[in-house]
Amino acid sequence: MTTIAASKPSQPITEPRRYSLAEYLLKEERSAQKHEFHNGQIIRRPDSKLKHNEISGNIIGALKNSARLLKNKYRVITSDQKIYIPEVDKALYADALVICQEPEYWQKREDLLLNPIVIVEVASKSTRNYDRGEKFMSYRLIPSFQEYILIEQDKPLVESWYRSKPNTWEVTVETDIKNAVFLRSIGATVSLEDIYENIIFV
Repeated sequence: MTTIAASKPSQPITEPRRYSLAEYLLKEERSAQKHEFHNGQIIRRPDSKLKHNEISGNIIGALKNSARLLKNKYRVITSDQKIYIPEVDKALYADALVICQEPEYWQKREDLLLNPIVIVEVASKSTRNYDRGEKFMSYRLIPSFQEYILIEQDKPLVESWYRSKPNTWEVTVETDIKNAVFLRSIGATVSLEDIYENIIFV
């Protein structure tokens, strides 16, 4: 006689909780860590290490110095500012960004910026694929966005992705520490020596 064990009832699949943008913003105000908002999902941003933070500070300082010499008024913003992309309902943090003239906000919320012209990301092992892939694709939906600066932290390598026309991005790669990166979107020049000041490569 063959005995067939009764199968256990399958456990229901629990869907991840979805949050509204308002719920996310409230949670983020109370959080000690940074999180991004991806169309209902709240995703923790990886903690940054010293080298990443120092490069981020260097590029912000270098951009501010260059922006002071320009005819137009450009404002350089730190990594605490969220960028909101209504088309995909995402709120993202960049390592630095530049806006032209005055900021524009989503529904008058100053924590949700709409109009960056330059966005800067310092790539690490844990974020490199995301920064180059999904995040860049989301940024491309921003009408004001014209230039994407990707900075490697473990070697001197800076990429500038410039939107020369709709759906066309031209990339310039610089690896010589003695050279500089020219930001065509705002007409500013930033040297790699300034970007990597005090950084030791091994």
